[in-house]
Amino acid sequence: MEKRLVGELGIIAMRGCEELAQKVDNYLIEWRKAYDSDTPDTFMLDFTCPRFGTGEAKGMVKHSVRGYDIYIIADMFNYGVTYKMYNLEVPMGPDDHFADLKRIIGSLGGKARRINVIMPMLYEGRQHKRSGRESLDCAIALQELINMGASNILTFDAHDARVQNAIPLKGFEDIQVSYQMIKAIKKTYPDIEFSKDKTVIVSPDEGGMSRCIYYSTVLGLDLGMFYKKRNYSVVINGRNPIEAHEYLGNDINGKDVIIIDDMISSGESVLDVAKRLKEKGAMRIFIFASFGLFTNGLEIFDKAFEDGVITRIFTTNMVYRTEALKSRAWYREVEMSKYMAYIIDTLNYDKSLSELLDPQDRIRKILAK
Repeated sequence: MEKRLVGELGIIAMRGCEELAQKVDNYLIEWRKAYDSDTPDTFMLDFTCPRFGTGEAKGMVKHSVRGYDIYIIADMFNYGVTYKMYNLEVPMGPDDHFADLKRIIGSLGGKARRINVIMPMLYEGRQHKRSGRESLDCAIALQELINMGASNILTFDAHDARVQNAIPLKGFEDIQVSYQMIKAIKKTYPDIEFSKDKTVIVSPDEGGMSRCIYYSTVLGLDLGMFYKKRNYSVVINGRNPIEAHEYLGNDINGKDVIIIDDMISSGESVLDVAKRLKEKGAMRIFIFASFGLFTNGLEIFDKAFEDGVITRIFTTNMVYRTEALKSRAWYREVEMSKYMAYIIDTLNYDKSLSELLDPQDRIRKILAK
């Protein structure tokens, strides 16, 4: 059957995403040149977001986009890129990245045939529900992007995918990274055994149970859970502090444990969970986190590794990672560029993503090996 493009493919890599986007571009070029000799040498489109001395900015795309199927890759959490404001070097925060994303969408001027935003970690994803009089930032951000002309928003392992209810008539894909994580741990630790008497899946809190249920089901493993005892009479940094973690589940003595979470922020919570699992007799402790932010530095993880509390942390390469993080013995990066390229290639031909989004068959092949 003849392949039909939605439109000519164009990729825009927002600041801080250049390395990831280049890998995606390389895969797409390789695949398409295999059957189309007229494939361009790159699908990347040149753009800029120049800043004025005050910190104000504008977006400029330096390429015609009329009729294009545009894919904008944006890392909202890359603090490694900076801009000048009043002659000061200012690191870009999530709000700065989101503003630049809107500037680029605005600069397309409605000429593109379709605009797809690939935002690996969802901007304001943790501010997805309202408790009392507070803002619903994630829902508002999604509506802003749609109102500006975005047709599809693709994210990975959303903190709560129900936020898509804010844009029910537009495309929203919450893509899981389970296959890539399982593949990475099996490659790094070939001796790991996915059997009930050897390995356990653990959720560090109630909110992450759905993703942990998926892992335990496809791997055929038991599932445990910690619940957080919070002090609701106190608010620190906008949150009720956690006073203790309590474990619910079967005995883990002498078993390997895989802790599954969507992200690591400061890491204090997940390391406390790991410490308690060690006290209960757990052998090796592995942590799967789609996004490793490490907001309070790496030292507490260094100590946890030296003390034998953790064995290895696996996070994807879809958000900013410092060179210091990459050099750590306890860290393992999970490559996602090929999977992202598959998704772009499939959507550009207006094909179904169902097979790509459900990796059960691929996971079974790993287990069969």
